[in-house]
Amino acid sequence: MPALNFNEMKIYTFSGDTSYAVARTLRYITLSLSTLLIVCSCKPPNTPKDSDVTTEMTESNEKHAHTNRLINAASPYLLQHAHNPVDWYPWGKEALNKAKEEDKPIIVSIGYSSCHWCHVMERESFENDSIAVLMNAHFINIKVDREERPDVDQVYMEAVQAMGLGGGWPLNVFLTPDQKPFYGGTYFPPQNWAKLLGSIHDAYQKDKGKLLESAEKFTESLSQSDIEKYGLQIGNKNFDTATLNDMYALMEEKFDITRGGMDRSPKFPMPSNWMFLLRYFAVSGQTKALDQVLLTLDEIAMGGIYDQIGGGFARYSTDAKWFAPHFEKMLYDNGQLLSLYAEAYTLTGKDLYRQVVYETVDWLKREMINDDNGFYAALDADSEGEEGKFYVWTKSEMEAALKDSELAELMFDYYHVEADGNWEHGNNILHKRESDEVFAEKHSLSLEDLMEKVHKTKGLLLEGRSKKERPGLDDKALAAWNGLMLKGLIDAYTAFAEEDFLKLALKNARFVESKLRKGERLLRSYKAGKSSINGYLEDYAFVAQAYIALYQATFDEAWLIEAQSLVDYTMKHFYDEEEKMFFYTDDSSERLIARKKEIFDNVIPASNSAMAVNLYHLGLLLDKKEYMGTAKDMLSQVTVLLEKEPGYLSNWGILYSYLSQPTAEIAIVGKNYKEIIQKIHQKYIPNKVLVGAADSSALPLMENRYAMDGKTTIYVCYNKACKLPVHTVEEAFSQLD
Repeated sequence: MPALNFNEMKIYTFSGDTSYAVARTLRYITLSLSTLLIVCSCKPPNTPKDSDVTTEMTESNEKHAHTNRLINAASPYLLQHAHNPVDWYPWGKEALNKAKEEDKPIIVSIGYSSCHWCHVMERESFENDSIAVLMNAHFINIKVDREERPDVDQVYMEAVQAMGLGGGWPLNVFLTPDQKPFYGGTYFPPQNWAKLLGSIHDAYQKDKGKLLESAEKFTESLSQSDIEKYGLQIGNKNFDTATLNDMYALMEEKFDITRGGMDRSPKFPMPSNWMFLLRYFAVSGQTKALDQVLLTLDEIAMGGIYDQIGGGFARYSTDAKWFAPHFEKMLYDNGQLLSLYAEAYTLTGKDLYRQVVYETVDWLKREMINDDNGFYAALDADSEGEEGKFYVWTKSEMEAALKDSELAELMFDYYHVEADGNWEHGNNILHKRESDEVFAEKHSLSLEDLMEKVHKTKGLLLEGRSKKERPGLDDKALAAWNGLMLKGLIDAYTAFAEEDFLKLALKNARFVESKLRKGERLLRSYKAGKSSINGYLEDYAFVAQAYIALYQATFDEAWLIEAQSLVDYTMKHFYDEEEKMFFYTDDSSERLIARKKEIFDNVIPASNSAMAVNLYHLGLLLDKKEYMGTAKDMLSQVTVLLEKEPGYLSNWGILYSYLSQPTAEIAIVGKNYKEIIQKIHQKYIPNKVLVGAADSSALPLMENRYAMDGKTTIYVCYNKACKLPVHTVEEAFSQLD
């Protein structure tokens, strides 16, 4: 099955609008088109027979000497296909113009470098000479890295979902020469792919009119914005706790109260869901919400989805127990999970969460950083042609690496290692099922002794697996994902006061400024000394979010100025005055068949929800009423959706929690302001903004704020009305409570 895509839910799930009727019509068209393709399935002369494909698949898959146009790409994913016999083009004018000139349908094949099933389809079909002959003869073939061109991916993913065909990667979509989609799908086995190619070629020759008619209908659907589709409009801006309670009640219905997360498999971490529930607990005191968050974080941290030896998280668990991961490691997951575990630590003080944060930062420094202090995008799931091989162990391999039979026996129990393997092919996925305290007691060990043995084990196993072939590395650095990891490092710093975390964060922030800024603009991607592609809304949103956090960790106003600069650019070049939301693309970007707005939160929060949170916080910090007004306009539009599907709008729910009660405005003035700020950060107070300086500042929240009696002074205010100035953190906390 293809890599799964949580965007599937967002099409046509809400009642009371026209979406269902549209979906029904489009799916009828798809069924009609499928029938047409079956009827027109007589194979053209160059279509490979099933036996040809099967025979070719049993032969050794060598890299072809052929080189196609992808050889000049920067994207590791495109470069992986540069020697396919398929005559691939990158997305661009050359390919699109050629399709029109030759009146050929276009195949757009979209994936990313760490996508397991993308590699499988390449190996089975795109390295297959017989299939390549058919693709080259009858189609213009375009390869797209979804991480470089999420705008292209958005449009055609939505098209395939509207067809009722399911979404995921690899995403393979058939277009007319003017880029309009008429059919698509995800992974196809080689025999099915060959038959589909033949059928579509035949249908395009014999019944082009029906294909073009279908393409027009799908394009009309794509042109409709989500705002229009769901009938969203600016409404009530009285954001109340009753609505938060309703959101929680809907999410609670889907909890897995045994293993954490939601009651489904596969399981994605979905950090913004748990961030929302932490904030809901802060507002409501609802202990069930907190219990579910902590259960989830415990289970993830002890499961196979977390790299027990090297730190860092895999993309998702294929089962409901967080046990068997899809082994690719994405920067965006790990950045958000750093924030989540650091925040949960400030609330609970659990050592497990500290351990996860420190180990994940160690992984980041060891495996994911370039010479310019930018962070790489991802690590593949595969090595040596097998998914997860780098991370799993046979019992004998682990015993040999540990070199100590007594230690090995203890660690076999600790990580649930079995002689025949606890997973596939005799391999073991290392995971835990009980806390360290319980395990130590069971084995009559002190906790300190156990931790010493675990630390030794991790070092030896890291050394052992360093001798294995490493998974492929996607070594481009993306602005948005660096922003998410930068925010994660800042949150880790504020939770633990670990100076190394701040140093790394500052180095990364300077990388973004020096390598991914071009005047007012952000660029999307950096690799091998070259920056490319104009930034998308998510790039601006997540980098600005990180800069706002960096200011509140350091009180260096330069980062606040940079955040404001990025937000002002988006207001000028992305904002739609008519619908009061932001487009995903800059007004000067390439025009696709649709210009989309990203509304629904996913594994990564929607760029619009992230921008709304930024506008709210900047509005408070800079006293910009227009920013706060825009944020409230945006939130009021999606409240009707929040009340129905909060699990897919949880970052909007976070903003709702901020607006349901007054936000604490905390100003600190005096020579010890940095010590004070660290103590404030280490207490869980999610709904706050912070300003500070040793003496004075031009920021509005610092107006008439000064150190009283020569002592560092703390001002706690709500809606610009301040409580009495105090000099100790304890006094400030009592005012915040």
